[in-house]
Amino acid sequence: MIGHVVLDTDVASFILKRDTRADLFRPFIAGKLWALSFQSVAELEQWAELRGWGARRKARFENFLDGMVILNPDRDVCKLWGRIRAAGKQKGHPIDVGDSWIAATAVRYGVPLATHNQAHFRWVEGLTVLPVP
Repeated sequence: MIGHVVLDTDVASFILKRDTRADLFRPFIAGKLWALSFQSVAELEQWAELRGWGARRKARFENFLDGMVILNPDRDVCKLWGRIRAAGKQKGHPIDVGDSWIAATAVRYGVPLATHNQAHFRWVEGLTVLPVP
């Protein structure tokens, strides 16, 4: 998946909300095809439900998703998820279940990850985390 970048849920939400923090990532994601892990899509769906979005915001969200590549799990993603979770516990870097799915997805497809939570992911073997100033 050359030319792609996986957006962590936080970065996707910054872009979706037009939060100024999205500007930190633009130099690293401009000109690339944006991808989301299925996990991020699920987290964003939950966010919309909890906040009671109306039809207009939901339509904007759907348009946002239409421009994304959604990466779904396969057997290799599941194996990587297990390895990442186990390595986190063994190395003293416990990683959230959702973050593990996002990391496993990015590793599986060999795509860098754009995240505002770099410390959650820096230690994951095989994962490229984009730098953010």
